[in-house]
Amino acid sequence: MGGGTETRKSGEISLDQLKKRRFLRGARLAWAPWIPTLFVMGYAFRGIWEQKATGLGAVAGGLSESFVVCGIGAILVGEIAAIVLLFRAFPPGHWMRSLFSVLSICFSGWMLLLVGLFFWLSWFQTHRNF
Repeated sequence: MGGGTETRKSGEISLDQLKKRRFLRGARLAWAPWIPTLFVMGYAFRGIWEQKATGLGAVAGGLSESFVVCGIGAILVGEIAAIVLLFRAFPPGHWMRSLFSVLSICFSGWMLLLVGLFFWLSWFQTHRNF
């Protein structure tokens, strides 16, 4: 009574509850950067579309604005932590949670790939023009 349903009489948390917590934390970390990114990407591409801008310089300017707003460091740390938490909480037997874990891990990897692509394009484009 009053101790919560996830604790046993000895005060320990069950392994399933621990995996559930890891899953929920990992899922939140995996999906959190996508919400502001979608809004900022829409804003950046709307600006590019309205100005009829073409070329890599116009697109890179819009994308760099979106990544700066979102915070590249927070995205990297959050996505890596999400992947680790979701792998550690991978539930054998809960097919819906497993499917959502795989989807979240894939989107976290996609976000890391986008950040890496941004770094690669911005680094090589600025240093190649000398």
